[in-house]
Amino acid sequence: MRWVILFVLFFARTIMAIQFQSVAALSPFIMDSLAITLTEIGILIGLYSGPGIIVAVAGGAVANWFGDKRTVTASLVLMVVGAAIFTTTTTLAWAIFGRIISAVGGLVLNVVMTKMVIDWFAGRNVSTALAIFISSWPVGIALGLLILPPLAASTDLRTAWMALSILTGAALLFFASVYKVPPGAVPGNARISFSSLPWTPLAFAAVLWGLYNCAFSMIFSFGSLVLAERGLPVIAASSAISFYIFAGAISIPVGGWLADRTGQPDRIILISLVGGMLVFPAVLYLPNSFLLAALVLGGLLAGLAPGPVVSMPGLILAPEMRAFGTGVFYSIYYVLMMIAPALAGSLADHVGNVSVAFVLGAGMMLLAIFAHWAFQQTASPLQSAGS
Repeated sequence: MRWVILFVLFFARTIMAIQFQSVAALSPFIMDSLAITLTEIGILIGLYSGPGIIVAVAGGAVANWFGDKRTVTASLVLMVVGAAIFTTTTTLAWAIFGRIISAVGGLVLNVVMTKMVIDWFAGRNVSTALAIFISSWPVGIALGLLILPPLAASTDLRTAWMALSILTGAALLFFASVYKVPPGAVPGNARISFSSLPWTPLAFAAVLWGLYNCAFSMIFSFGSLVLAERGLPVIAASSAISFYIFAGAISIPVGGWLADRTGQPDRIILISLVGGMLVFPAVLYLPNSFLLAALVLGGLLAGLAPGPVVSMPGLILAPEMRAFGTGVFYSIYYVLMMIAPALAGSLADHVGNVSVAFVLGAGMMLLAIFAHWAFQQTASPLQSAGS
């Protein structure tokens, strides 16, 4: 049953990723339809992540009070409503409103479903399950790019939005009809005892996850520009970076499986972080003929970490505090994800060289290694027994 549940959660999060990517994928059609600029498209894209700092904690608290299934069901309803607003909107204001509604639903879904996976797989293949769950994000991003633009081009923008609304509705019905509370589940603590949270190790785990993702984002945010500065044609540079992303997506489930199979998640995380750190100087200084191989190898190594990293909160959070604790975990993550791209861009502007983003990325991976060590030092022997 738990693998069926994982598929239900994977499907819902894949639809969330498609919804996140929809604005970027359909941007040419949206600009024509709403008569807006690229700057406004950027605002619409950013609105899906911006509320995460507050919404993640709030979502965890709501799940503690009202229960996981009801919270996720309500989140999926918000995602359906947001998609439906886009289907009928003719103004930027309504598009912004629809995007915010979808974002609130999606962000809460992301937090609570992560906790659901931990509940169902705690002590048994949890790194593998979380790695599979996390890989739904690149799958959804890719599907959004493959499905939505051709559909809008062959029909119209409204049809593409209707298709997204139908997919989101299907995820809602699928989840509501299939998801079950895991056997022996401990109900949430409605009062939320702040003193009972293991704040220090939880913060280090969240910082590790945030720094890892920020460093990873340096590759796909600035990698094409870095390679172009090295003399590669724009198309070749973008293609090379896509190989890094695909390699990382492929190795995410492998990393989770290895962590569970070997019983050494800490070792898998360390190998991944060191490999992810070394790819930055490799891309900056290796001859062009070795760049693609370095990116593929770097992606394969970097992709090993997500499963065992996201399983770390489950090692230190009591079952009744998992929803709220996972919300805290993701709030810290969203803070770092909001700061990092702006910091990298401003540094690149200041020094006049986009390669500084890769220096920053390597530094983030190094700091992530220290955050991992700090987690190990601050988690109690009982809490870290599963690591």
